[in-house]
Amino acid sequence: MAGQLEVAVTGLPAGPFLCWALLGFVCLSAPGIAVEVKVPTEPLSAPVGKTAELSCSYSTSVGDNFALEWSFVQPGKPISTSHPILYFTNGHLYPTGSKAERASLLQNPPTRGVASLRLTDVRPSDTGTYLCHVNNPPDFYTNGLGLINLTVLVSPSNPLCTQNGPSFVGGSTELRCYSSEGAPKPVYNWVRLGSSPTPSPGSMVQDEVSGQLILTNLSLTSSGTYRCVATNQMGSSSCELTLSVTDSSKGRVAGTLIGVLLGVLLLSVAAFCLIRFQKERKKKPKETYGGSELREDATAPGIFEQSSMKVDSSKGLLERSPSTSTVTTTKSKLPMVV
Repeated sequence: MAGQLEVAVTGLPAGPFLCWALLGFVCLSAPGIAVEVKVPTEPLSAPVGKTAELSCSYSTSVGDNFALEWSFVQPGKPISTSHPILYFTNGHLYPTGSKAERASLLQNPPTRGVASLRLTDVRPSDTGTYLCHVNNPPDFYTNGLGLINLTVLVSPSNPLCTQNGPSFVGGSTELRCYSSEGAPKPVYNWVRLGSSPTPSPGSMVQDEVSGQLILTNLSLTSSGTYRCVATNQMGSSSCELTLSVTDSSKGRVAGTLIGVLLGVLLLSVAAFCLIRFQKERKKKPKETYGGSELREDATAPGIFEQSSMKVDSSKGLLERSPSTSTVTTTKSKLPMVV
């Protein structure tokens, strides 16, 4: 039976594992050549502006089809979106991509088991995952791909200090601190400057990760200058903020007083305008009628002419009566009857 099984598998290509089903499930181990890549298990780091060396070694019998590829993927993205950095194939090295001028191999050609990558003048954008991929057909693979995580160390940039919310006696306010740059991510610590006493722990709560400081139960003694320090393994930077706590009751009194003053001012302006208007009105001369003047003894136009006109029925003409200035009054000669 064993002889029949050996005959059955004769001629099949050698590999790391060979499974053959015959009267059951039988797995046999077959000797063969395998490509295995080794990289550091711990993440690497390098200060900004320095040179990073990404170690990668492999074991295989290098043949004519041997090929090496280094590629890069940004943090948080899948490996399938990686971008090539350089190729080695057919005995030639081909740098490519945005890192081509800064990327090289420690051993060129990489045919002696060392495929390490050197990256000069590292930048924050170089932080991510690097893939060392060795391909040497027809060798079978056990682990032909190695992944290396690189972090470019950057000191914290000058943080920005801000205040959120009013600061009245008895109330609460929030101070914030944030650095736009820094790797690894900086931690934040708030301190109060000067000789004034530091607020009690119960009224001062801060978050070192987010840079948030909450001050509660404010008093006039809470006023002062507060400093935030952002720190990581590359250094530290800071910013300052001045907090002014006011008494809300005094604020209301001041607001009322300002309102009264504004009201008085408006009334004064209105009174001034009214007095000025009255004075201007008195100085303005009365208007006179520009038409013809009328005399008290004058007769209304048209009336005299109508009364002095007589109709001559026989001639059909209008005769004008003599003017009143030429008419004389005569006494009646009729006898009076008693």
